[in-house]
Amino acid sequence: MKELDEFLKHPSEWLRGAGPVSDIVMSSRIRLARNLEKFPFATRATKASQAEVLRIVREGLAKSATLRKSIVFEMGALDEVDRQFLVERHLVSREHIVRPDHKAVVIGQGEAISIMVNEEDHLRIQVMQSGLNLPDAWSLIDTLDDELSESIPYAYTTDWGYLTCCPTNTGTGMRASVMAHLPSLVITKQINKVLHTITKLGMTARGLYGEGTEASGNFFQISNQVSLGRSEEEIMENIDRILKEVIHQEQAARESLMTNSRTQLEDRIWRAFGILKHAKTMSSNEALDLLSAVRLGVDLGLMNGLSRTTVNELFIFSQPAHLQKLEGKPLNAKERDTKRAELIRSRLASHQEK
Repeated sequence: MKELDEFLKHPSEWLRGAGPVSDIVMSSRIRLARNLEKFPFATRATKASQAEVLRIVREGLAKSATLRKSIVFEMGALDEVDRQFLVERHLVSREHIVRPDHKAVVIGQGEAISIMVNEEDHLRIQVMQSGLNLPDAWSLIDTLDDELSESIPYAYTTDWGYLTCCPTNTGTGMRASVMAHLPSLVITKQINKVLHTITKLGMTARGLYGEGTEASGNFFQISNQVSLGRSEEEIMENIDRILKEVIHQEQAARESLMTNSRTQLEDRIWRAFGILKHAKTMSSNEALDLLSAVRLGVDLGLMNGLSRTTVNELFIFSQPAHLQKLEGKPLNAKERDTKRAELIRSRLASHQEK
């Protein structure tokens, strides 16, 4: 689809490599789950009720000043590659591209805002910002939520708050999360202890693409588990407090590696760079792991002339659907592995090894 092809010309907001603590936190996200009153949840919805929800939501979205320059994509009108492309850009969930009829996504300018219609809940409103920046994400999504509530009748009670399909989201309907790059905790074998601790503190850690995915490229999506009984401010304060400790642990691990194992660390980073720059074929998982090492090198100042933004973009543009969109045609697995290596080589061509 031509509108989606335009997305290839610019990075998403969360890939800018800017914002607070952006060497460790790639992005911050706040998501609100909302449902329409008098309509069954997705688990009980009929095609007719889903179609009516979509109609009402589209009318309400058109009245939002924040979404004035947004684009609406109906999932059923997209092919498989286009739907996967949206997953790779973190604009929709993996679940949203399954059984796509009567589902849609609304994407705001710069891709900072996306709204899934008829996913697990009738509305999944999402705002993403680069770096550790939950306050700005909250400010934007709070304004948008207020605008939408004026024309879309939310399911809400004074006793329970916003009603959601999953009981853990009931209340504020809010999930705050950050995408953290924690390679040094992985290298020093401290990551399991850290993840165990945050789980005991009411957080959960998932992979690069959310629930059910592994932590490829040493990326961990850390978020609150429950929203019932807590205000939005309490949720953000809690995750911010815990994340600052995780960040401290990663920083300490990086300092330890630089002090005690610098030669081995540099060897790991430059070997990864050498493979990325010269390989003729490469799988998606291998690319993520090697790019993770190179990003660590950039963040530690061990690699001059290579920007964090370039590495961040390669994490996404080397994914299967992005490669096929760039090529303009479907590619099988072997063809994608070849194109992935070619893309990475071309992007890194101007950067020299020491």
